[in-house]
Amino acid sequence: MEESADRIHAQGLGLAAISYDSPEVLKQFAARAHITFPLLSDADSAVIRRYAILNDTVAKGTPQYGIPYPGTYVLDARGVVTGKFFEDDYRVRDTPASMLLRQFGLMPAVHQSLDAKHLKLGASASDDAVRSGQRITLAVEIDLPNRVHVYAPGVEGYIPVALSLTKTPAFQPDPAVFPPSKSMTLAVIHETVPVYEGRFRVIETITIGNAQELQPLLDTDRNLTIEGAFRYQACDDRECFIPETVPLKWTVKVLPFDRTRVPTEIQKKGGDR
Repeated sequence: MEESADRIHAQGLGLAAISYDSPEVLKQFAARAHITFPLLSDADSAVIRRYAILNDTVAKGTPQYGIPYPGTYVLDARGVVTGKFFEDDYRVRDTPASMLLRQFGLMPAVHQSLDAKHLKLGASASDDAVRSGQRITLAVEIDLPNRVHVYAPGVEGYIPVALSLTKTPAFQPDPAVFPPSKSMTLAVIHETVPVYEGRFRVIETITIGNAQELQPLLDTDRNLTIEGAFRYQACDDRECFIPETVPLKWTVKVLPFDRTRVPTEIQKKGGDR
């Protein structure tokens, strides 16, 4: 969260984190990790229970009992929840940059332009550095010239745009997310079809795999290469061009886990709570 704090504040949002850890643990962690936003202690998990996010898969009597399911709420100025990002597995987390992209459409500056016929194509990732279990979002930006369109998913009898990622143990992909399309009437053949015109974005969120699966797939600098392809058929007022498939590639650095433990004297002990 700290890495994205400035971008979060730029949206007029505040930032705070709540944990079942004690104030002493949070203070030690904040100092070590240079955290600048508030870390709130819910040591008896009262607030966690009130929000019904207590992780009930954790056995009572263990030091981990009392943790919540990992997640983030996005609130507006009135305190109304406008977005919620939660996972069932405590080892899986959405990155702040991924949430900013999916909630507000904010894309980091890192961007690559790709060679493509009849349109402009770019590829970006919400994050350039990740850890095992994090969820990041990949994006493809499409910019069509005037009077050129491509077909949207759901069209019948034509080739729709499609984003596909090469299968690998390095990550688990969610389905690609496409924006709403518009209807176009093809007067000559009396058909109405869903299309995209102008500029639009396709995104796909992936969950980075575990460390054991990742390690053999990293280069010597701990970079992971994610490959895929974008398929489309562009048409103008007179003709439809040959379908095209553009190879895609994203490179992200995989960071090791911070395994530093808090001092033994302030570690949480087991016991029912």
